[in-house]
Amino acid sequence: MFTIEHEFDATVITLVDEPGSHLQEDVTIQAFEDCVTIEQLDTRTDKVQKITLSQSMLHDLAAALDLPEGVYRLHRAEDS
Repeated sequence: MFTIEHEFDATVITLVDEPGSHLQEDVTIQAFEDCVTIEQLDTRTDKVQKITLSQSMLHDLAAALDLPEGVYRLHRAEDS
């Protein structure tokens, strides 16, 4: 399950783990103009862990989800 909210400066997506044998904490993804942040509560430390991806890293991640094992470099229009 997930939710999507549009705020002033970001789109916020929250991923909620469905019932199962080993539930994970919710993941919050915030998409800004220049980066994307991913946050999840670490229950061992009771602190929120945060990862920041550039737009380039996000595009690489999206492409990687549909590719077989290997090493790749994406060529973008601005790279030419």
